[in-house]
Amino acid sequence: MRGATSAKWVVGAVIVAMAATACGGGDDSKDSAGKGGGTFRLGITEPTAIDPYNAQESEGALVAHNLFTGLYSATPDGKLKPELAEAVQTSDDGKTWTFKIKSGTKFSNGEVVDAEAFIRGWTRVVAKESASDVAYPFDGINGYKELNGGTATTFAGLSAPDANTLKVELSAADFEFDKKTVHQAFSPVPKAAGPASNKAYNDAPIGNGPFKMEGSWQHNKSITLVRNDDYGFEKAKLDKVEISILNAANGATLEYQGFQSGQFDWARMPTPQQSVAKAKYEPKKQWIEADTSGINYLVAFNETAPLNNPDARKAISYAIDRDAIAKGVFQGLQKPATSILPPSFADTYQDGVCTSCVKQDKDKAKEYAAKGGLKPGTAIDFGYNTGGGHEEWVQAVAQQLKDVLGLEVKLNGKPFKEALAQQQTKGTSGLWRSAWGADYPTPDNFLFPLLDSGSINPDESGKALGDNRGRYSNPKFDELITQARGTKDPAARAKLYQEAEKLAVDTEQAVIPLWKRTQYRLAATDKFTNVKLDFFEDPNLAEIAAK
Repeated sequence: MRGATSAKWVVGAVIVAMAATACGGGDDSKDSAGKGGGTFRLGITEPTAIDPYNAQESEGALVAHNLFTGLYSATPDGKLKPELAEAVQTSDDGKTWTFKIKSGTKFSNGEVVDAEAFIRGWTRVVAKESASDVAYPFDGINGYKELNGGTATTFAGLSAPDANTLKVELSAADFEFDKKTVHQAFSPVPKAAGPASNKAYNDAPIGNGPFKMEGSWQHNKSITLVRNDDYGFEKAKLDKVEISILNAANGATLEYQGFQSGQFDWARMPTPQQSVAKAKYEPKKQWIEADTSGINYLVAFNETAPLNNPDARKAISYAIDRDAIAKGVFQGLQKPATSILPPSFADTYQDGVCTSCVKQDKDKAKEYAAKGGLKPGTAIDFGYNTGGGHEEWVQAVAQQLKDVLGLEVKLNGKPFKEALAQQQTKGTSGLWRSAWGADYPTPDNFLFPLLDSGSINPDESGKALGDNRGRYSNPKFDELITQARGTKDPAARAKLYQEAEKLAVDTEQAVIPLWKRTQYRLAATDKFTNVKLDFFEDPNLAEIAAK
């Protein structure tokens, strides 16, 4: 999931080390059940999509997760939680998965949720004409290449032996396939969805989740959700969720101001205000923080000069002083990352696997720059999305690259939707600020979409439809991912994922890790109870209740 970490602060703060300690916060009210009802209000920037066929970044995924319920979900600590999957059988070779689907549930328009609804939804995502950016998790299902390539109109690997049984045939063993179905793209859809080009459905998806749409998405204005009283599980307690769509240029600031004025009940904050906000709101139990399953990093475009060799990319990484930025600019509220996999994946996490990330080393940066052809004066394009509060920290990184390597760094800020499109374009060069929050609880969710050749998924024009925007491609890495998926023993599988990470992130520096992902939010716990961050770094809307 492409995330937009809110991190706005002053450039000069990079030279000031400000002490800050992290401790848990949030609502500890004894009245955790609440009385129900009420309207919960928050702000986001304009999503790319809220229809599961292409909901991708944090904003769109927030809406899709609350409109739809799939086979499984994930608990905040990354444990797999059955939803519509009442039972599952896996073949000994890991290539056939059979899911028994809970009977008797419906979409909010009254249509039945059955195995065909899942086949319909998954086929709709992968179909060539959908041009979905989130088709890659389906890559291992038989018939994916034909359907995604336009030579087939049905998904060969999916079948429904009966109304409530979904059978999935994979082209290669994958003993973690069930975890992938947590992704919103694996949602079932009703017949009313039609093709992905159905704009009426794109803007007002009919789902089977705890909430449903009230009216349509008012682009650049608002999205309103109301409780789905026909939900097949425990019903949401809130009556309504009002989502305001904010200016992408200063979304984090507007969220914070909205919380302070009482307009919003949930908010991110500009980074220079985080320590002030913590001091003010933590005593009121309105401060929430959590180490989440995500990472902040730089995409380095591997195909195009000047970063089309590992030495040039390592030079960039060695030149960055993560400690100075974390302690000064982020006021101690973010921690340097030395891996692409987050610490929450305890079985595979390798602290320090990215050698160039451990400590700034100006001499090694210059050494690798000379080997990689990064001469002083070399122009580097450095892109980032506006509205997430990244302007100043990317300026600080740019200054370090200039001071250490003499590079001419051109900052290129764009609204999130435009930023994602720019990354996809063939021939894009340089660096791009990025972040990744887990869509499903497995290391595969980082290594495959961000680094596997299959996740480039270019169309005829060369536009990358997958999430491997840096276009890193190494057959050995791809084979390690395939081997890991096909390894039944969890410990042996973890070792293969570790080997793959070492190859891509250390040996070849395909991406450049920056910060671990600690999230901070403000929540109106004076009005609502049980307000928490979920696995996807969003508010747990279906569980929140008015006091």
